Amino acid sequence: MWRFWLIFDPRRALVVLGVFLFSLAVLLHFIVLSTDRYSWIEGSAQARAAAAQTAPPAVPAPTAPK
Repeated sequence: MWRFWLIFDPRRALVVLGVFLFSLAVLLHFIVLSTDRYSWIEGSAQARAAAAQTAPPAVPAPTAPK
């Protein structure tokens, strides 16, 4: 194993490994965010539909003058 580190610089190898793992984590998070089921930012379509049904109207309905 020690011969491996004679070929590759340990600092450069660890920096490359860190950059690769960080970019892999960002890529996986964006993939998960693009799905409807696991998007924690926008929420699922079912949750949005349920909120739209139970939420009171933003503007009160106009009443007829007497």
